[in-house]
Amino acid sequence: MPESEARKLGLYTKISEMEPMMVEDGESEDLAAQILAKSAALGARLPEATQISMRELLRIINSYYSNMIEGNSTHPIDIERATRKDYSSDPAKRNRQIESVAHIDCQRQIEERLAREPDVAITSPDFLCWVHKIFYDQLPDELRWVRNEETGKKLEVVGGEIRTADVRVGTHVGPASFCLQAFLDRFHQRYGTQSHGVHPIITVAASHHRLMWIHPFMDGNGRVARLYTDAAFRRILPGYGIWNVSRGLARNRDSYYNALSHADAPRKGDLDGRGNLSRKGLEKFCRVFLEVCVDQIEYMDSVLKLDGLLERIKGYVTLRTLNIALPPSGIASASKMRPEAARLLQEALLRGEVPRGEVGRITGLGDRVARGLVSALLQEKLLVSPMPQGGLRLGFPIHAVEYYFPSLYPPTSGGPA
Repeated sequence: MPESEARKLGLYTKISEMEPMMVEDGESEDLAAQILAKSAALGARLPEATQISMRELLRIINSYYSNMIEGNSTHPIDIERATRKDYSSDPAKRNRQIESVAHIDCQRQIEERLAREPDVAITSPDFLCWVHKIFYDQLPDELRWVRNEETGKKLEVVGGEIRTADVRVGTHVGPASFCLQAFLDRFHQRYGTQSHGVHPIITVAASHHRLMWIHPFMDGNGRVARLYTDAAFRRILPGYGIWNVSRGLARNRDSYYNALSHADAPRKGDLDGRGNLSRKGLEKFCRVFLEVCVDQIEYMDSVLKLDGLLERIKGYVTLRTLNIALPPSGIASASKMRPEAARLLQEALLRGEVPRGEVGRITGLGDRVARGLVSALLQEKLLVSPMPQGGLRLGFPIHAVEYYFPSLYPPTSGGPA
């Protein structure tokens, strides 16, 4: 398509039309400073072994909320089942479970790559296309097609491939497809530059919007933007992974979409910056995004306060001993839990890892009964171990999490409100 024709259709063709790409806003700087301090404090609260279990849990929660934004509301209980290859017999529900597990696997692969390649350029087109590819390559065929709303034509979404068709998302018309490489190169050039202090946090917020604005893929742009954001925050924020931004974006979906739309808007007069797009719109988006981050850190801070969490663990065990709370389906062990389990789970939380040889002392049980208790807790993943006969760490299986962390996700029937 000639550039002149693209311009007539309202498509962006010049990288300068993506300006401004950063904001200088005192309120955003204050929010970013809070995020930096609060996230670091949260990360220092738990032993490293407990943090590992928390990050495993948060991958499921992150997948749930990121996919919820896109209309997939598969519950964490069903996502956890899918991680064990326990899929629904309903084909549509099964496909949504597969999609959720693909998101979890993407998070894990991204984390492993960041650890393996600490200098990898996460803003580069290659990295963004890789994220898209590892997600879409895991999806069933039914989820790899989109329909052009204007022509009705079905288009295949190929993992890792930049779109070759032009798109309209609501009122936003993305850049012309033949210009996408230039826009992505500019994205990398601007956001891949190192900065200091709180500015990298604001950069992540601004780049989240501009990646959504570029809309580089036929589908999956929102998920890729949130996975990219996770990677960026994981790199610069101690404590990230014990909280995540997708939960906040999903719970404030209307506000999130409204802020995205404001940042899509063209400049409104001389008091709205000097770029093609609205400076005030991008400032508003960054503030909304960063406020969501602060809210999520504060939520996790509240539920991870030790006194309260220790009491909720004890309360959960009490409910199990009374058969008010039940084990997950498929668990063969007796449903009634021994009350001594509470002390062992609490000790694992506080210490990070408990040697198996200390279980008897901690619980006051004889060797045989103590071994049976450990076996039952391991079967339910209330305790986990990095190796056979290794130390015991606190696990966070979904069936207990709704008691440990109220409101982390919508409760199942019979769970706490």
